[in-house]
Amino acid sequence: MRLIAFDRNRFVLAVVLVWIALALAVDRGTSLGEQYAIGAITWGLLACLLAGEPPDLRRQVLVAAAFATLGEFVAAPLLGFYVYRLENVPSFVPPGHGLVYLAAIMMARMPAVRQHRALACRAALVLGGLWALWGVTLAERTDTFGLLLYGIFALFVLRSRAPAVYASAFFITAFLELMGTALGTWTWAFTDPTGTLGIGNPPSGIAAAYCVVDWVALRITRSLSAALAAGAARIRIVTTAERRRRRAPASMERR
Repeated sequence: MRLIAFDRNRFVLAVVLVWIALALAVDRGTSLGEQYAIGAITWGLLACLLAGEPPDLRRQVLVAAAFATLGEFVAAPLLGFYVYRLENVPSFVPPGHGLVYLAAIMMARMPAVRQHRALACRAALVLGGLWALWGVTLAERTDTFGLLLYGIFALFVLRSRAPAVYASAFFITAFLELMGTALGTWTWAFTDPTGTLGIGNPPSGIAAAYCVVDWVALRITRSLSAALAAGAARIRIVTTAERRRRRAPASMERR
């Protein structure tokens, strides 16, 4: 009997999708204290999944989670683009962003996606385009904001060096947003803060947010990794010089 080879990428993606569905379903009727417990479990899950990844990717995911969380506090409580059920930013949201970002990377690494990268990207662009078109023509809530976001998303997919990651982010965020809004975990406002652009619930091009998160995370992580490498090199130089200095008197005494 032939055993099926373990695919870590597929495993991480499956775990994240199952936890998203479970956490959102459980959060439906939780108190603030119970929400904290969901957050703690989500942090633990993120830590376990990152333990098997290289340091650079761990830093990248944590930077992405931090930047996305900053965006949450700006977009929700400050600007009012959307509101969570308890009118807060739930404790599971920061690690949740890390999980979604990690899942997009893992999905893009799956053999099937790598072999059919162009097809995956076209599928994301076509489905996203149809969603955006529906949002400004047939939807009950006019989604001009989603159409704008879709334009940003399409630009990332067509012009970036990692289009499969952004295409993967589209499918994962679509699952997350459709489920989260259907369960009432969060609700998008009818318009942007200026009252100019209509917003769907959810907006069609919301995957663009993770494109921006990835762009920022990559650049911060590269700078951080370079700084850490330079610091480690300086430490090695100082340590080597100190060892040589200590050895010098001993060799002079033997003479």
